[in-house]
Amino acid sequence: MAEPTQPAERMVVTHFIVSDDVERSRRFYTEVLGGRVVFGPVPTNVALANTFIIINGGGGPTDDKPTVTLETPSDPDRVSSFLNIRVADIHAVYAEWSARGAQFLTPPKQHQYEIRCYIRDPDGYIIEVGQTTDPQGDWWPAGWPPINPGGQSD
Repeated sequence: MAEPTQPAERMVVTHFIVSDDVERSRRFYTEVLGGRVVFGPVPTNVALANTFIIINGGGGPTDDKPTVTLETPSDPDRVSSFLNIRVADIHAVYAEWSARGAQFLTPPKQHQYEIRCYIRDPDGYIIEVGQTTDPQGDWWPAGWPPINPGGQSD
């Protein structure tokens, strides 16, 4: 029987966002959230903790997505998906990112098993920032490096 290959060795999962101003979004994901540009300028790929954010302009259908148009959210208060960032110290991250210009919807709020708050990027995408308070730990997979303040993996 063949030895199973770890998913991280076979694929990379990224988050693609459509932006009305790629440079403005690049500044948000690098200067506010602390990411690092690894490709650009358009599209721009930003390494953020253990993933990548791809930022590109919108556009009409293409031959491989013949009925799909890419555009920024038409109503930022109606979402179907969002970026979820888990951090070790949400209060430190809230203070740091606020000082860098992040506009949080509310301060961090305690919920049953986590403290969380939300911010928007310059195009209106919502981002959840959370910290577990579950005494049994978080859903962080066993064997993965622990997270530290700022959401960067060790």
